[in-house]
Amino acid sequence: MTLPGGVVERPLGRGRLLGYGVGSIGTGVFSAVPGLLLLYYLTDMLGVPAAVAGVVLVAPKIWDVLLNPLVGAASDREAVRTGRRTRLLAIGAAALPVTFALMFAVPGGVPGALWSGGAFLLAATAFACFQVPYVALPAEMAGTQSARTRIMSWRVVCLTVGILVAGGLAPAVVDLAGGGRGGYAVMGVVIGALMAAALVAATLGTRWVPSRPGPRPLGPVAAFRLARGNRPFFVLLAAFVTQALAVAVMLAGAPYVASYRLGDYGLTSVMFVCLVGPSMLAVPGWAWLARRHGAVRCYLAASAGFCAVAVALIPAIAVGSAGGGLVVTLALTALAGVCYAALQLLPLSLLPDTVHADAARTGQAQSGAFTGLWTAGETAGLALGPGLFALVLALSGFVSAPTGSPVAQEPVALTGLLLGFTALPALLMLISLPFVARYGRLAKEPA
Repeated sequence: MTLPGGVVERPLGRGRLLGYGVGSIGTGVFSAVPGLLLLYYLTDMLGVPAAVAGVVLVAPKIWDVLLNPLVGAASDREAVRTGRRTRLLAIGAAALPVTFALMFAVPGGVPGALWSGGAFLLAATAFACFQVPYVALPAEMAGTQSARTRIMSWRVVCLTVGILVAGGLAPAVVDLAGGGRGGYAVMGVVIGALMAAALVAATLGTRWVPSRPGPRPLGPVAAFRLARGNRPFFVLLAAFVTQALAVAVMLAGAPYVASYRLGDYGLTSVMFVCLVGPSMLAVPGWAWLARRHGAVRCYLAASAGFCAVAVALIPAIAVGSAGGGLVVTLALTALAGVCYAALQLLPLSLLPDTVHADAARTGQAQSGAFTGLWTAGETAGLALGPGLFALVLALSGFVSAPTGSPVAQEPVALTGLLLGFTALPALLMLISLPFVARYGRLAKEPA
């Protein structure tokens, strides 16, 4: 099959699929760790007020949202000139692990928060350099939805490994290194090294992918003008961003639920493994269901299922660790993980369809431009999630304090963090459902 730009599709063996997918171990780590641990690190390790911590988390991501479309256009220009997207991938792979480690090697108090925020800004920039061209590659690796679903299946499995590293290994390394700021500093170095191995492997493993966006390079403004007529893309993006926001809110709330509702911060890792572990096993099942019943129908079912599970978690967590509440909480978290697998697999499988359809409309297959916009939206959702949860904490009267000097939280604060972890993600997931259905109508796939 010939891909947009006249490129002949090459066979996809397991080596090439793994060479691409392994990069998601690194991107999964970076996407999950700041949302899962950084807010808690700022409030409960450095003693930074929740509102200030929220600003520190959101500000670098605002920059990233603005940067991603520019990186996308730059990636397309590189592809026109060289036929590859390797240069930006290599820059991101080299810089991201170092800046990630610097996020957690900080002094205490507000100066530490400023240091962490500055390092986060640099890390977000490096992440954009890798992530934007990385997400553009599947549209240039395969020309059919079934082949791209196979690519994404490998990617989501690797992404799951990365998220497990972030949620399972990272807190464990903190504990093994003695906890506190020193433990977090060691964690940053260890996880950064694992991230570097994955990103470099993907950069080398995808050098074979030919990239031919179109007959001429486009600047960011021209690329956006050409892209804005692609309605299916923007509807799918709206669904994905809203869901990314929901998941990010839940990730940010997990350490607080574990510490203040379930009575053990160590349960953060257990909850995370329960959420992400089943998703690895569920990916082949969702891929089979998508082939049999349609990707959009499965996407709708998974979104509604995640919403229902989030609501069901409210009474389970309210019971606490006693009376079987912990067992039910972990079981429901695992069920959410099954739905989460589809929320990662299916929209990313549908994204290249919008790129190919737009190439037929415009004659310009600008994968980088679209993935720049896509990554900007995803970044916005992941960034606003911790900030939104921090706002819930601030409004409910949560009192920040270092773990060495714990503060008893008022009942309203405990209720606030519970609803922030459950009801708020459920509401956001509910809001996403009309966008998914609308995409199905625009793409003429049954919803």
